[in-house]
Amino acid sequence: MMITIKDKVRAFIVDNFLFGDTSYELADTASLIENDIIDSTAVVELVAFIEDNFGIAMVDSDIVPANLDSVDRISSFIKAKAEALAA
Repeated sequence: MMITIKDKVRAFIVDNFLFGDTSYELADTASLIENDIIDSTAVVELVAFIEDNFGIAMVDSDIVPANLDSVDRISSFIKAKAEALAA
């Protein structure tokens, strides 16, 4: 079975911000900020995770809720950045 970007992102969020609580129903589209799953400190960790795991250098303009506020948004952002790098 191939592990997808979304699987990696979800695993990171569960392990780091939900303290491994796999029973938490984290919808792919759920706002991580509104549901108090991530705060400003967590965003820094999330950015480091994305950069380290996917080889993406993030700039300040990337670090916005539109890119980082749900499993879906993070996954889409990573895919778009990876495709841009590959082009």
